[in-house]
This record gives sequence, C-alpha cells and structure tokens, in this order.
Amino acid sequence: MPAAITAENITKLYKRYAFKRQFLTFKSAILKGDLFKALKPEESFAALQNVSFSVEQGEALGIIGNNGSGKSTLLKIIAGITKPTYGKVITHGKISALIELGAGFHPEISGKENIFINGIMLGLSKKEIANKLDEIVRFAELEDFINAPVKTYSSGMFMRLGFSIAVNVNPDLLLIDEVLAVGDEAFGHKCIDKMMEFRRKKKTILLVTHSLPMVEKFCDRAIWLKNGKIQAIGNPKEVTDAYLMDIASQEEKASQQQQIHVLETVKASQETQPQISPEQDKLQPKRWGDRQAEIKEVIMADVNNNPKHVFSSGEPMKIIMKAVAYNKLNDYVFGIGIINSEGITCYGTNTNIEEYEPLEWEGFATIECFIPELNLIEGTYFLDVAVHKQSGYPFDYHHNLYSFKVRSRIKDVGIARLPHEWRFPNNIFKK
Repeated sequence: MPAAITAENITKLYKRYAFKRQFLTFKSAILKGDLFKALKPEESFAALQNVSFSVEQGEALGIIGNNGSGKSTLLKIIAGITKPTYGKVITHGKISALIELGAGFHPEISGKENIFINGIMLGLSKKEIANKLDEIVRFAELEDFINAPVKTYSSGMFMRLGFSIAVNVNPDLLLIDEVLAVGDEAFGHKCIDKMMEFRRKKKTILLVTHSLPMVEKFCDRAIWLKNGKIQAIGNPKEVTDAYLMDIASQEEKASQQQQIHVLETVKASQETQPQISPEQDKLQPKRWGDRQAEIKEVIMADVNNNPKHVFSSGEPMKIIMKAVAYNKLNDYVFGIGIINSEGITCYGTNTNIEEYEPLEWEGFATIECFIPELNLIEGTYFLDVAVHKQSGYPFDYHHNLYSFKVRSRIKDVGIARLPHEWRFPNNIFKK
C-alpha cells in the first residue's frame, strides 16, 4: 500500500521585496527563466528547506514549531494551494484541507451557496452535496444563519462551517491548521470527537497545532519544524519534549541578557537618579542600603549549581547569594522574596523568621536558600534578596533585579501549585 503522503526535499523560497530591485529581478526572471536564481541570497528566504518525510495511510501526524517555522507553508504545499520551489509532494486519496479561516468562501453569498461551491471544488457532485447539506449545517450549528451572507459570520462561525464541510465530504486525507483555536470549547470537543472517528476509520490526518498535549494524545508521530527545517520526527512525546527543551534554552539565553540589562540599568539609574512617579517607583528595579554588608552576586541555579533562569513547575531551585561584611557584624538577616508579574508576593522568608541565630561575621560568605519543589504556576517571576538588621534596617536590598520563568504543561491558575491528587472511587474518569 503506497504512503498517503510523500514529501521529497521540499524547499519553498519567497522573495524579500525591495523597491530598488523590483525592475532588475523582473528582468532577470524573464532573461534567465528563474526568479529565485536571479536573486541574491539576501533577497530571498527559505520558508522550508529540504523537508522530506512520508505519512502512512491511516496515520495521524502532528506538526509543531514556533510561528514562522514553516508549518502552514508545508500544509499549503501538501494541499496543493501553493507549489514548492524545489522538490515534490506525492499524495494518494482525496484531500480536504482546513487551513486558512474563511479560505474559499465568497463573502457576499450565503453559507448554503458556499457549501455547494466548496463541495464542487472538493470533487463532489451537486446531488452529493445536496444529500450532505443538512448534516453539514447541523454539525456546524448554523441552522439559523445558513442563508445569511458569510461576511456577517463571526470567526467562530467561519471555522464551524469550514470544519463541517471539510469532514463531511468524506476525504481520505484531512489537513487541519491551528484555525480550530478560534472555536468555543463545546465545538472544540465536537471537532476532536469527529477527528477520533476519522482515526477509527483509518483516515490520514495532518494536524498543525500549538497544543502539545493534543499532539501527544492524538497523533501517532510528530514533526518539529524550526526555521523551515525538520529538527525531529518520531514519537510525539519525545518530539514535544525536544521542542520544549529548545524553547527553554532560548528563554534561558534571553533571560540572561535581560538580567545583564537590568543590572546595568539600575547601576546607571543610581548614578543619574532619574525622576519618576511614585507608581512607577514601585515597579522599578532598584537597590538600596548602607552597604555595611553587601550582596555581591546572586545566582539562581539547579541542584548542581548550574545557573538557570527557566524552571519547570515542581523542580528544585537554588538561590545562591555571595556576600561580604566589611566589618564585624553580629546582627544580620538574609531574606528572599518571590513576586509574580502582577506585583503579588507569592512567597517570602528570611533567616530571622526561621530562627537562625547570627554568629559573628566578617569577610566573604556564601548563603544558599534551597527550594526542593518550586511549586509555582506558569509565568514570569521576580526575585528580591536582602541582608539587613533584625530591626529591618537595610544593609543591601535588591528589589526586582532578578527574574526567572516557570514553565508547566498544566495550565492551572492562581499563584502556587499545591501538592494534590484527584481520586475517583466510582471510576468516572480515566487518564
């Protein structure tokens, strides 16, 4: 049995438009017969680069990647909406594609007339469309609007009609882009149920989505695209994990650069003392205290003391403070505070609260606060650190100077993730 889809070295180039070259490139295209060969490398970019893979009949393949990675371009090439610059795609079976919201709909005519036009474009006869009409309208939940011009439809109505047509023309290959994201939750469940029905019928499905749990649950295999190239292909869990690790690595680098920028900004502001309003002052990264004791360096790290700025919810975190006392001190407290992006203090503690008695201290010291489980919900957080007297008199206070991110597959809400478990004595759920 031949593969449902075979992609061989697919490359898709687009021209970077520049006014100064528009006549030259047009002339070159006529003389040389190839517009892209006439362009300099900097005047074109590759949306896809040598992409090759195959999809077996009855297989569900998920395609993931950041915006601009080439996912939608690949789907359009497979659907025949656009052609590759180089390479080829071979498909077997009738294709139905739901790629761009409202694509193929004429805005001035009714939803009913658009069903007939789209059905004919997908290879159905008028009689076949008429037999399926009620089912399409019912599934789309548009009984009261089907005779209205589609220009009056909301984005959700567009999506419902497009999906209903796509799945009710009995395709062999169903191509779905992220457009399902615009639907309401109830219709989303309905779409997933229909796609599961397609799987049971051994239909081939290509799904472009940002929902990694859906890829892991629904797809047999996954492809991760980055900058138009395949980075990984195979088991959905392994591919999504590799994708998430890459995102975390990028965020780590960005956070490090942001950290450097914040510290430099604070240093400059202390020298220039800019005038800001009281409200702005609350949000400003800043540092104060008489520096009898000074926190010279703050490191957020993993259990192996490797600096880290992006954590998974529930993993360990070390806060390392390297400090110095310039004279002998017997009255000092070290503290930390974690604040979310809305300015809410999620947690704060210090050595005095936890009844650690200070000894005589002079010179350099390292102070570590170890958090075995960073049970915060997904988001961006700020870390305050301080050394001060037991009375609160500040030696060195760092406010909003350090930030980190928490990533989680679970999209819960609030401030913290409390340890918990669900139990179902009557077995009414499964996972």
